[in-house]
Amino acid sequence: MTTIDLGPAPAAPTEPWAGVPRRVGLTLPELTHACETIGAPLPFEVATHLDDGLDARLGQTRSAADAEALDRAVAGFGEGSTSLRRRDLLDAGGTLDSGIAGALGLLATPEVVIDLDVVVDGLRGRAWHRQKGEAAASLATVDGLVFELSWYPSAAWSTELGRTATVPGETARLTSAVPEQLKVPFATADAVFEALRTGRGDLVPVLTEGDVVVSRALEALHTESHGRLRAIVATTADPENPLIGTVSWTLVNDGWRSMRTVSLDGELTLLITSVEPSELAADLAPVLAEVAR
Repeated sequence: MTTIDLGPAPAAPTEPWAGVPRRVGLTLPELTHACETIGAPLPFEVATHLDDGLDARLGQTRSAADAEALDRAVAGFGEGSTSLRRRDLLDAGGTLDSGIAGALGLLATPEVVIDLDVVVDGLRGRAWHRQKGEAAASLATVDGLVFELSWYPSAAWSTELGRTATVPGETARLTSAVPEQLKVPFATADAVFEALRTGRGDLVPVLTEGDVVVSRALEALHTESHGRLRAIVATTADPENPLIGTVSWTLVNDGWRSMRTVSLDGELTLLITSVEPSELAADLAPVLAEVAR
């Protein structure tokens, strides 16, 4: 298994990073207060509902109802500082647990950034992974209300990335018509997906020039889709000119397929490859190497 690592740390990691990964669950109020305590920003924007009069004119919109439900849920957690103290994660003097403080500090000042957005059968999860030297940390959530904060040595990062791509156990594994390996000209694949998206499946044989294998594979990739994974990769070596790369996976009946666009013999080509969650780090490594150059 390939471990993503951009080199030795500028200094030895402190004690909280040693050993196996540590994890703690935090509610949104707890996470927000913890970040405020050490002066670190959240790695995401908290959705807020601003009444601009639209609801009054058109009635309550779905987004407004969702925002109100979120507000009620957050209010139900109570004050973040109170629950952090009750859990012995914040002392009477306002000092945050050292492990949590270190993890949140790394999330705010990383060398390598990976943002993951995963959808499986309509259920969406997001994870923010950050690495610096010999230390890495991540923050993940499904509902935006309860988060898992983890911190660990960089050597364990590849395993932690794989956790984000792990499909729920209750998700059925069926036979798939999508090959484990397939190369298709990108222009052909793009045209076929657009035809299928707009209900013009009759154009697929024409677009694939009668290639039955490619036609069936691309149609199956479209109809079998149970979810997707998107990864945005960046480094902070040059904040003024950040370099960004992406990785895309699609979940079909029997598991994940990596969707990578490469240049082969001067032609832009879509490579479709069967992958396991444990291979996410290996799939990200070439993209990291490219943005880190």
